[in-house]
Amino acid sequence: QPQRWRREPRGIPAALPVMAARAALEAAAVSRDVVLFQHDRSRFFRLVGLFCAGQGLFWTYLAHFAFTSLRPTPAPGPGPDDPGSRGCPGPPDRRVPPGSLVVAAGWLLPLRSVRRVTLLRGGTEVTIGTHGPLGFGHRSLTVPLRDVSGRAHRAEVAAAIPIKVRGHPFFFLLDKGGQLSDPRLFDVTVGAFRKF
Repeated sequence: QPQRWRREPRGIPAALPVMAARAALEAAAVSRDVVLFQHDRSRFFRLVGLFCAGQGLFWTYLAHFAFTSLRPTPAPGPGPDDPGSRGCPGPPDRRVPPGSLVVAAGWLLPLRSVRRVTLLRGGTEVTIGTHGPLGFGHRSLTVPLRDVSGRAHRAEVAAAIPIKVRGHPFFFLLDKGGQLSDPRLFDVTVGAFRKF
């Protein structure tokens, strides 16, 4: 008797790649940790951190110098409140924000630049490794995979892949110059979009 082929419902073929990806995830991640992404730029961020720290010291010294040394000069005629009698061109507190902003940028940018992403054994947690503040040292954060969301596909971005972690402000950035050890596994785990 000839074998009859049963027609599958329309929704199943579209779901097959997802099921295959989940099966690959379980097979690859249950037995061992998998490094999905790595890109170490410690030297670059240390140089940026030194530059930002130098800028902070420069602007702080400038504000201190303006506050302590540039006093209003005594005016013989119009009086001490005359704008033309001041030796300081502006209040010292105008010199503090530029230095503070530069230092804050140098502090925050390395903390959001990812150097390594590791999918832990079992496939339910991921460790995100970043550089330390001002580029010195390293930081790591272990979170459940369900709390990580890729905000753009890696093929759609030019410079960095933005990753959002629940409960953390700003995005974590994965430089496209880094190395993806398993792009397909990355796409269905860390790079997958999740609503939260």
